[in-house]
Amino acid sequence: MKNEDTIKSFLIQEFIPDVRASELATDYDLLANGVVDSLGLLKLIAWIETEFDVAVDDAALDPDNFRTIDAIEAFVARASVPAQAS
Repeated sequence: MKNEDTIKSFLIQEFIPDVRASELATDYDLLANGVVDSLGLLKLIAWIETEFDVAVDDAALDPDNFRTIDAIEAFVARASVPAQAS
């Protein structure tokens, strides 16, 4: 399952059970449209850390990283890349 599908499934299961995956656009603003509120954002971040085995540090807590499925997927991709040693 692609990350996009995994993220959609979680969002639908936890926040919008009456929406089908095919109806949820990857650029739909989850925060501005009230799908995910501040407590939901914490739940989403905790799930991302567990599901994708990435750490979300304080610098990454920018809401724009979690605003859309596309943004979440991009964040996971960036966070999954190992840091390069200098």
